Amino acid sequence: MGILTAISTLSDGSMLNRENKSDPEVIRNRENFLATHSITRNQTVRLRVHFETKDFCRYRTVSTQHAGQGMVDDNIVPADALITTDKNLALLLPVADCIGAVIYDPDHEVLALAHFGRHSLEQKGAEKIIKHLHDEYSSQAENLKIWMTPAAGKNVYPIWKLGGKGMKEAAFEQLASAGIQKSQIIDNPAETTSDPRYFSYSEFLKGHRANDGDHAIFAIMQ
Repeated sequence: MGILTAISTLSDGSMLNRENKSDPEVIRNRENFLATHSITRNQTVRLRVHFETKDFCRYRTVSTQHAGQGMVDDNIVPADALITTDKNLALLLPVADCIGAVIYDPDHEVLALAHFGRHSLEQKGAEKIIKHLHDEYSSQAENLKIWMTPAAGKNVYPIWKLGGKGMKEAAFEQLASAGIQKSQIIDNPAETTSDPRYFSYSEFLKGHRANDGDHAIFAIMQ
């Protein structure tokens, strides 16, 4: 068994409409992106993150019975990570400046897709998800493999509650504290705030980008 993961770009179209969660164009974009990897929306669960909470380290276990949830509307339980032990169930996360992190335990056949945003990182979310996988699935840190999306640049989007650290800087430090070595991480180092191949919500709000939207990362055990 192996894992398949990929990150979309701006050329794939937006994977989220903040105003209309059932936007037909977004749904088509998701379908087309997944189809290039022989995956359908009906075998995919979307990770929905929202900020009306004080806890940004909420983890949800999903299975094939949840397939299709969140792919055509917003009718899905919010969380900060989705975890599955089922093969052929894809996990999808739209992001625009935050980090999407795929975490794979090949020994116990566990797949997680986590959202590391400012709020999560302020609560040591990257460290806590590794501990959760250890406590709930017996995953050993030294055996995990991690993939990370581009994120906002430190000079544009510092996390002031963490002393001005950048998102990637904070994530790497927290993962290291959890026992993860850099050699276990495949990182896309692009900065969304300066790389036009990716969406940036913060730059859109500043008027520096014409298009609002999200790129996305998905992962699936096969």
